[in-house]
Amino acid sequence: MRSEPMDLPAQRFVVSHLNESDFKTGGLRSYSAYRDLGIAAATQGFATGHVIRMTAPFTQKQAQKHHHNVEFQLIYVLKGWFKNEFEGEGVHVMKEGSCWIQPPGIRHSVLGWSDDCELLEIILPAEHDTVNDL
Repeated sequence: MRSEPMDLPAQRFVVSHLNESDFKTGGLRSYSAYRDLGIAAATQGFATGHVIRMTAPFTQKQAQKHHHNVEFQLIYVLKGWFKNEFEGEGVHVMKEGSCWIQPPGIRHSVLGWSDDCELLEIILPAEHDTVNDL
């Protein structure tokens, strides 16, 4: 059954071609570089999308349980592998070509990644909080 269409902000056409200089550090995770795909600007903040490249080896310090206050979060492994533990779902190793949705608020911990790991992440809304859980 279809629901009524949502009132969405105006969107504009955007294209993002790979340019190595677009990967920036200083984002949410100090061990990652992010390539903004222009989705937040094109959707007036309705959604965001970026490629995440792991730039440092995994350490146990990065295994903090946390959750994201989002409406939707999809992750796709472009290269390598990425290991998570999800509350109520267990441990999963996502490999190149794997895709998953993290339901809003699901608590999870990062448990490792390959040296060549790259992820595509799509999130609604663009601005959201990440909360560290104890």
